[in-house]
Parts: sequence; C-alpha cells; structure tokens
Amino acid sequence: MQAIVMTGVGGPEVLVAREVPAPRPAAGEIMIRTEAVPVLYPETLLRSGVFPMAAEPPVVFGFQAAGEVTEVGAGVDPSLVGRRMVVATMGTGSYAEFVCAPVDAAVPIPDGVCADDAAAAVMSGSVAIALLEAAGLTGTETVLVEAGATGVGSFLVQLAEEFGAARVIASAGGAAKAVRARELGADDVVDHREAQWTDALRENLDGATIDVVFDSLGGTSALDLLDVMTPARGRMLSYGWLSGAPAQVSAADLIPRGLTLIGCAGPAWLERVDGRRADILRRVPALAPAVETTLPLSRANKAHELVESRAPLGKIILRP
Repeated sequence: MQAIVMTGVGGPEVLVAREVPAPRPAAGEIMIRTEAVPVLYPETLLRSGVFPMAAEPPVVFGFQAAGEVTEVGAGVDPSLVGRRMVVATMGTGSYAEFVCAPVDAAVPIPDGVCADDAAAAVMSGSVAIALLEAAGLTGTETVLVEAGATGVGSFLVQLAEEFGAARVIASAGGAAKAVRARELGADDVVDHREAQWTDALRENLDGATIDVVFDSLGGTSALDLLDVMTPARGRMLSYGWLSGAPAQVSAADLIPRGLTLIGCAGPAWLERVDGRRADILRRVPALAPAVETTLPLSRANKAHELVESRAPLGKIILRP
C-alpha cells in the first residue's frame, strides 16, 4: 500500500511517499480503508522535533483517519465491517491507504456526513466542546476566543452561544481571518497581529469586561489580558501555544485579581476530549464547512507546508 513515511526529524521534506506492507488488525483493533486524513497542526510539531514521536523514524506518520472498516481483530464485533469510522492511532500510521487502530479509539461517522467533513471536524471540534463544557457558561458571559477563524477557535466561535455565551469576541490574524471569524458568528473581532492588540480589545469593550478567555496564543499577551477580565470570576482556559510559549502568568498575577487559570492539557484532559468526538460529529451538518483544500496523500509534505504557513482558513485533507 502507499503510505507516508517520516524518514527523520526535520522539515516537510522528511515526509516521503513509499510502498509499505499493509497492516493487519491486532486483537482489539479495527482496520479501515482510508478515505480522508486530516493534517493536524500538532503533527507539524512532532515532525519538526518540537515534541517527541511515539516511535523512532522511519515510521508511517499520522494520528487520525476516516474511512470504512474492512477487517477486525480478535475480540472485536465483526458487524463493524462496512461501518464508516474516524479512528485515532497510537501515535503513528494514519497517513496510509489502510490504517489499524484500537476499536476504543474509533467513532462512527453519522449518516449524511462525508469522510472529509468528519476528518476535518473531529479533533478541533471535540477540543472545542470540551473547552466550552469546562468553562461552565451560564448564559450571561462575554467570551474571548483567540484565533477564532481557524482550528479549535473556529468551532468555539460557532458553538459558544449554544453552550451559554452571551457575547463572542474573537481575535484573528489579519483581515481575511477577521472576515472569516465574523462569518462564523463572532460579534466583534480584533487583530492579534497588532503589537498592542489587547489595547484595541479594551477599546472595543467600552468599559465591559471579559468573563472567559479561551487562550490558544499563550505568551505575554495572556498577562495583558488579565486587566480586561472580570474580577473575582474571570477565568482563562489555556490550551495552546501559538505564540511559541505557554501563558506567561503566575499566581501572583492571578490572586490579586481573583482570576482563575485552567490548564487544558495532559492525559486526563485528552480523555475528556476523546469523549466528545461523537458529540461534534453529530453537529457537523449544522456547522460551516471545515475543509479548505484536499490533496493526494503523496503530497503530504506540501500539506505540512500549508499548515505551517498558517494561511489556510480551513483544514487540509489528504486522500489516498
């Protein structure tokens, strides 16, 4: 079968199309014939060596795929054969024509949802639902969604009102992404590429405050935001480091303001996210299309270049 092998740590060029033996499902696993592979931003960090890989290269790359179950391993219900599923691997193996994964890490694709849309929504959307649940919105809050035009942020903007936000403010990087964030439902948008973007946010608030910040940027802007958050009940949910560093805030910054920083990461958090995959797939028909570009599997290196440029407004999908 054709697969994309990560030949070493480095740039997109280390992702090479090769013919490799097809896998076979072990006990407790299913195998799918792949129809769509989402290219995920965290995968670019693994490929480049920012985060460690689950296995040393050379190895078939990739975390998620969508397709039809063609075979099951011992102990797995054989009636799953023919079902469409999104699967998550143990850390490698999804950039391929056939993918094996634990049945416990598979979720059915609802009727009426295509494989591309399911693959595009499942990771970012499940993270968004987990974040919104953790925020504990009551119907009165003003929320700030950082990077609200793309990825997790795009789903936060679309779902925030359903989960209890009264007003949704988004940050976005540039004019095109600002337009996109408004199309997705943001009431107001500020450009976080501006050096003093938190000052622009303050002016936009016109004396009001932010009750909940969904922080994907991290870095020093997190500290700047504390002064526009609601004293005594404001909370910041930190889940990303798009700036290159986590939120630069300390207990000494939070305690005098009565604010809370919630770290959304780690094994327990990932279990919560995994439990929301079916929830987001049920919502896909009501959401804005998340796919921007589809490419042949053989062009995985090009897909990584696009994702790292941060130019796309939607997901890049690979098709075998």
